[in-house]
Amino acid sequence: MIVLASQSGSRRAMLEAAGIPFRAQPAHIDERALEASLEGAAAAEVAVALATAKAQHVSRETSGAVVLGSDSLVSCGGRRFDKPASRENAAEHLRFFSGKVMELHSAAALVRDGEVLWAEAALAQLRVAELSDSFIAGYLDAEWPEVAACVGVFRIEGRGVQLFEAIDGDYFTILGMPLLKVQSALRRLGVLVR
Repeated sequence: MIVLASQSGSRRAMLEAAGIPFRAQPAHIDERALEASLEGAAAAEVAVALATAKAQHVSRETSGAVVLGSDSLVSCGGRRFDKPASRENAAEHLRFFSGKVMELHSAAALVRDGEVLWAEAALAQLRVAELSDSFIAGYLDAEWPEVAACVGVFRIEGRGVQLFEAIDGDYFTILGMPLLKVQSALRRLGVLVR
């Protein structure tokens, strides 16, 4: 059994569906302060650092356990985006994404007793359709506040799919964790057996 250092329902659902035994213990770290300390770093590097910090934080409280941390970042048009702070902020994000390619970096890290066993990021590129103000308003009427917890202001498994014209990347990365890479790493560590 692993420990998931997250309160994300999407990440829990992925592990449950894959049949990977786990228990969840959210990490409480100052993500914005860590991001600020990595000013100028590539988005994938920041995502890996956040995933690793979450796993390391929880590993201090779970001696001997393999802890899985994960994080996702969106970049678009040279800017990095966090989860929207309000519905108005979500609408601003969507207006900015309109007609552009959104890059979603999802990272994961496995840590035991503070030691990083593995960490990696995956990239999905999502081409956002041209979004009218009326579409954005209707979309947020249907999806807010659920998408407040979603970087990129969408749930691909729901109405969020309507935002996109094309997607290059795997489904799990888009859901918020590079699950195929995580499974491979867990197998190499002997945590999962084939």
